[in-house]
Amino acid sequence: MTNPQRILLVDDDPAVRSSLAFALELEDFQVETFETGELLAERGLLPDDACLVLDYKLPGLDGLSLLRQLRANGARLPAVLITSNPPERLRRATVAAGAALIEKPLLCDALSRSIRSLIDTAHG
Repeated sequence: MTNPQRILLVDDDPAVRSSLAFALELEDFQVETFETGELLAERGLLPDDACLVLDYKLPGLDGLSLLRQLRANGARLPAVLITSNPPERLRRATVAAGAALIEKPLLCDALSRSIRSLIDTAHG
C-alpha cells in the first residue's frame, strides 16, 4: 500500500493495545490508539478512511455501546468488535450495528484480513 489505511483502535489493556497496534503497523496500517471508548468519542471528527477496531469489554462505555453512539452521530466507518467467548445475543447485536466480530485470542492474520475486507466493501 502506498497510503496506509487508518485504524482507530480502542482497548483498555496496554499490552493488548500495544501488540495489536504493532501487528497492524507491520501490515502497513496507520494506527491511532485509545485507552477508553470515551477518549475515542471525544476525539471529534473521525477520518472517513479509517476502520474502527473496538474491544467489547471496556471500562465505562463498552465497545458495542461506543459503536452505537458513533453510528447515531453519523459515523459510517467499517468496524470490527473484538472479544472472547461472545454470547449469541452479542453476535446478533454486533451484526445489527453493522460490524464484524472477531474472537480473542486473535489468530494469525484474522484481524487484518477482516479489516481489509471491510475496507474493500466500504470503499469498493
